[in-house]
Amino acid sequence: MQTLFQIFLVLHVTGGAIGLLSGTINIIRKKGDKKHKLVGKFFLYGMLLAGFSALVLSVLHPNYFLFIVGVFTLYMTGTGERYLYLKKLLSGQKPILFDWIFAGCMLLFGLVFIAFGIKLFLQQEKFGIVFVVFGFISLRFVYTDWQNYTGKAKEKNYWLLAHLQRMTGAYIASLTAFLVVNKILPGIIVWLLPTVILTPLIIAWTRKYRVEK
Repeated sequence: MQTLFQIFLVLHVTGGAIGLLSGTINIIRKKGDKKHKLVGKFFLYGMLLAGFSALVLSVLHPNYFLFIVGVFTLYMTGTGERYLYLKKLLSGQKPILFDWIFAGCMLLFGLVFIAFGIKLFLQQEKFGIVFVVFGFISLRFVYTDWQNYTGKAKEKNYWLLAHLQRMTGAYIASLTAFLVVNKILPGIIVWLLPTVILTPLIIAWTRKYRVEK
């Protein structure tokens, strides 16, 4: 069992490192060109590897931190990539079953995160606020999925906005994991700081690239 844990730990660290490096490159450079797409592929596969291995590690050695990182990474990266293939939802295109299952799973996890966070908070464990925050973020993204999948998106380029938001969200998960593991900042601060810092960037990009219907 320990050997299996070590194997997936190496895979997790490798995927996370690739994702963090390629994500940083794509955040600071020009969007949409060939280099962006090439670097984006490294980010995609690195984050999927990191997310999947995090879930396995959280089962082998029960760990709240790894579970949250795994769930968020897979959802953000997976939906961020899928939206590149869902550009015509306003013209009658239908999401595949996988899209609905993915959204349904995240809805369930979001509700569980909130409930568990409240439970921890009532037990005077400060970490509960982390679960609550990430739970509400999950529900917000799932609501956006429902709007888009049912053809009720408010923007013509909903797919581009979703792609930017989800991939940046996956990057936040990767950066958070890096800071937490290396204990760069204390307690809850390190969990929420990347979200607090990078959320304004997501908002700015959304406003910049939004094309109203």
